[in-house]
Amino acid sequence: MIYSHEVEKMCPVAQGANHGPAPIPEEAKWVQAKEIKDISGFTHGVGWCAPQQGACKLSLNVKDGVIQEALVETLGCSGMTHSAAMAAEILPGKTILEALNTDLVCDAINTAMRELFLQIVYGRTQSAFSENGLAIGAGLEDLGKGLRSQVGTMYGTLAKGPRYLEMAEGYVTGIALDENSEIIGYKFVNLGKFTDFIKKGDTPNEAWEKAQGQYGRVADAVKIIDPRQE
Repeated sequence: MIYSHEVEKMCPVAQGANHGPAPIPEEAKWVQAKEIKDISGFTHGVGWCAPQQGACKLSLNVKDGVIQEALVETLGCSGMTHSAAMAAEILPGKTILEALNTDLVCDAINTAMRELFLQIVYGRTQSAFSENGLAIGAGLEDLGKGLRSQVGTMYGTLAKGPRYLEMAEGYVTGIALDENSEIIGYKFVNLGKFTDFIKKGDTPNEAWEKAQGQYGRVADAVKIIDPRQE
């Protein structure tokens, strides 16, 4: 250790107030985190790229400082989906410090990692007050049945009004309108269920019919339009 001349001349004075870091909540325990291995938690973070054309939702499950599970969901950028594929390989097994300083290929994913890091090391995780935290695999539960990200896609113009394209339930096939041409419901097909039915042996037509659903006052509609064609 190299000290300046001024410090070398100083006499020692004891540090009286030195009680360590403030404890943070981790998996139903209060922890004085001094090293990376002291950190555990499950949480999410959102990142964006420099031109802000896409976004990433990153979910990590950290145990004793090491990432055990990673879920990478992307939106708005085709290149980001390929970067996410690499990030899903890179992240598990790394400490959160390694992950923070690893190139995760895409600006949005790197930004999400930064935001996530802050939540985890400050004890702001979703599992902060859950005894023993969340099991490895909890990230998949966010996706629900069919293991598909929940995505909403809405479009609107002043001239022609709104169009629902994708809802949490699935791909919108029809928008129900009343006598004033206002939206009162929609029809959809759950593409996850549709694919699963086909994998189980149903024909595409059978699967399509079984995977359909509706929300709102569809039965009262004066007109049902295809939001992509009309």
